[in-house]
Amino acid sequence: MKQVVIFTDGACKGNPGPGGWGAILRMGRHEKEMSGGEAETTNNRMEMTAVIKALGALNEPCKVALYSDSKYVVEGITKWVGGWQKRGWKTAAKKPVLNEDLWRELIEAAARHDVTWHWIKAHNGHPENERADRLASDEADARNGK
Repeated sequence: MKQVVIFTDGACKGNPGPGGWGAILRMGRHEKEMSGGEAETTNNRMEMTAVIKALGALNEPCKVALYSDSKYVVEGITKWVGGWQKRGWKTAAKKPVLNEDLWRELIEAAARHDVTWHWIKAHNGHPENERADRLASDEADARNGK
């Protein structure tokens, strides 16, 4: 199974507002940057979209080390999503889960791969996280008229 390292980030100018996502995929010496955005979104949706798009770009099942500075994404997929599913997509407080559509997409995207989830501190000088942040911010700025 091929081994891939992925770094993702999301950004939003206002929350909600124009947003962007960025991802860096690395397999051996090969690297690919991806980015995109939406005119009206939230930071959490962009963080999730970055992961979904990056995993979806892999053409075959891979062993993936995925790095995100979003505790929402990392803790959501590793700790919370099982309970949400058991409760019919309700939180422990019996409220509807926010971003259920993207959580479902994320579960499906991750299921094809052997993913190890890693949280990294944002804006802490991590080179790939800083690059993913720049990709996401540039996309958000482009949708914000900057």
